[in-house]
Amino acid sequence: MNKEASLYRMVTDDHICPFGLRSLHLLKKHGYRVEDHHLTSRQQTDNFKQRHQVETTPQTFIDGERIGGHDALLDYFNESTIKQTGTSYQPVIALFSIAALTTIALWYAGLIGAYFYPLFMTFVATAMLLLSLQKLQDLYSFANSFITYDLLAMRHLRYAYLYPF
Repeated sequence: MNKEASLYRMVTDDHICPFGLRSLHLLKKHGYRVEDHHLTSRQQTDNFKQRHQVETTPQTFIDGERIGGHDALLDYFNESTIKQTGTSYQPVIALFSIAALTTIALWYAGLIGAYFYPLFMTFVATAMLLLSLQKLQDLYSFANSFITYDLLAMRHLRYAYLYPF
């Protein structure tokens, strides 16, 4: 028995819906032949949402029955998402690991001495560089957090934006 599904997802010159791609992957993973319908304009997307009385795309139909969006499709297949919940130290552990490996590589190349102090200072400098790059990833969120505990940033908001640089 061939399993078939219809997927309606937004694909325009400016935007490809990531949840549409995830839904397409999920359907294929479960052995469905997918009739992939691209909604190629805002008007076409709005008309589709109004016609089916839904607020989001993508929308999946299996055997003519609307399953819903990506989260509903996950539920349909009894799968969970990989969303992070709560605080994760994984990025910090990864940054410190990369700093340690960089320090080892610099030592191995003979660019720093084998004594504790140069090794430690190189590790700290590399870790601080990588942590500052992490802060630049979302400067607005960093500044919002930083102004709550840094005395200079409390008085001069622009300092919170300059600090990571």
